[in-house]
Amino acid sequence: MRAAAEDSNCRISESRFARLLRPLRGSLSRRLLALTVLFIMLAEVLIFVPSVANFRLNWLEQRLAAAQIASLALEARPDNMVSPALREELLKNAQVYAVALHRDDSRRLVLSEDMPPTVDTSFDLRDAMAMTLVMDAFETVFAGDGRIILVTGKPRFGAGESIEIVFDETPLRHAMLQYGKNIFLLSLVISIITASLIYVVLHFVLVRPMRRITENMVAFRDNPEDARLVIAPSVRADEIGVAERELSRMQKDIRATLSQKAHLASLGVAVSKINHDLRNILASAQLISDRIGAVDDPTVQHLAPRLFASIDRAIDLCAKTLRFGRAEEAAPERKPVSLRAFADEVVEAAWPEDDDVTWVNEVPPDLVVDADPDHLFRILLNLARNAAQALAEGGRGGEVRLAASRAGGHVHIDMSDSGPGLPSKAREHLFEPFSGGVRTDGTGLGLAIAAELVRVHGGHIELVSTGSAGTTFRICIPDSDAASRECSEAESLAARE
Repeated sequence: MRAAAEDSNCRISESRFARLLRPLRGSLSRRLLALTVLFIMLAEVLIFVPSVANFRLNWLEQRLAAAQIASLALEARPDNMVSPALREELLKNAQVYAVALHRDDSRRLVLSEDMPPTVDTSFDLRDAMAMTLVMDAFETVFAGDGRIILVTGKPRFGAGESIEIVFDETPLRHAMLQYGKNIFLLSLVISIITASLIYVVLHFVLVRPMRRITENMVAFRDNPEDARLVIAPSVRADEIGVAERELSRMQKDIRATLSQKAHLASLGVAVSKINHDLRNILASAQLISDRIGAVDDPTVQHLAPRLFASIDRAIDLCAKTLRFGRAEEAAPERKPVSLRAFADEVVEAAWPEDDDVTWVNEVPPDLVVDADPDHLFRILLNLARNAAQALAEGGRGGEVRLAASRAGGHVHIDMSDSGPGLPSKAREHLFEPFSGGVRTDGTGLGLAIAAELVRVHGGHIELVSTGSAGTTFRICIPDSDAASRECSEAESLAARE
C-alpha cells in the first residue's frame, strides 16, 4: 500500500512538472525564451567590449599617476638623486621598471632599474581613438603573460609634455580577465532574470492566448457542429482580441453554412421520398382534369387549358425532382419566347383570382427572349409570387409591373412592385437559400432558384432598388448567339440609365 501511494504521488509530481515544462517544449515558447536570452546577451556584448577597453585605459592612467608620484621624490632632492634602496622601493610601489619625463623639450630618465628589461611593444594614450583602445585591449588579452610594454601618457597637473613608463603587462592582463569574468557573470544573471520576466509577461499576454486560439481551431476542425467549440472572444482591443472575434465570427458562419447544407441535403432526401407518390397523385389529377375538359361549359373551357398546363408543369417538375437540390441546373433548352404573352400566363398562375393585386404588363408586343421556356416560367413565377405576397402582407394591395427592353444581344427584364420594400436581413442574404426569406415561414428558395436559373443562361439578377416606394428586380438574359454570353455590369447600368 505504501509503495502504491508513493508511486501515485510520484506520478502526480511528474504530471505537475510536465505541466510546468509544457510551455518550454512548445515551439513558440521555446523560441521566444531562446531569442530573448540571445538578444540580451548580444546587447551585453556590445556593452562589454567598450567597458573592457575603458577598464584598461583607467588601469594604465592609474599606473601613470603612480609613476608620476614616485618621480616627485627625486625632484624633492637637490641633486635629483636617491639611494638605491629608496629607488627600488619607489619602483616597486609604482610597479614599473622605469619612468621618463618629457619637460622643456628634453627627455629625462627619472627612475630606472639598473638593468631594465627589453620593451616588447609600446602604446601611446595621448591621442588614442576609441577603436584603437578597443583593439589594444584585445591585443592585451590575447598576448599572454610576461610581455614588457612602454606606455606614454600625459602627466597630471601639467607636470610636463608626457610621461613614459615601462612595466610588465601581466598584472594588467590578469585584471582585465577577472574584470571580464565578473562582467560576463553579471551579464548572464541579468540576461536570465530579464529573459525570465519578459518570457512570463509574453507568455500570459501572447503565447497563452495564441495557444488557446490554436487549440480551439483544432477542436473546431474535428467537430464543427458542436456549438460549444465556438470560441468566446475576450474584450482585448489588440490584435489577439481582433483575431479571437474574427475567429468566432468565422466559426459561426461555418456552422451556419454546414447547417444550411445539411438542411438542403435533408430537403433533397425528403423530396426524393415523396416524389413517387406525388407523381401518382398528379397523374390522377390529370385524368380527372381530362374529364373536366370534356364538360361543355364556357367557364370550364376557359379555365381548363390553364389547369392542364399547371398540372403538366407540376408533373414535369416532380419527374425532375427538385433541381435546386442538385449540384447545378441542367443546361437550358433555348427557343424564342414572346415575353408579353408569356408573362400574362405566368401571372395567371401566380394569383389567378386576387383582385387586390393589379398586373401591369409593359413589355413591348414584339419583344422576344431567347431562353428556356420552363426556366423562364419558374424565374418570373418566383418573382411574381414574392411581389404578390409582399403586397398582401402590407395589407394595402398594389400593383406589380413588368417592363423589358433589348440592349444589343441581351434582354433586360424589370419586375417591380409597390410594396413596403425588403428588410435589411433579406437584403444581406438576398439570393441565399434558407437565409434570404422575408416572411417568418419563408425559406428564401424562390430568389435562390431564380438566380441559379438566370445564371445557367449566362445572365444575372440583381436588386435595383427597394424601399417604401416598392422593390425592383432586374434580370439580364443574353441571347445564345450573342458576342458575349455573360451580362456585364456596365451593360446593366447602361440599360438602367
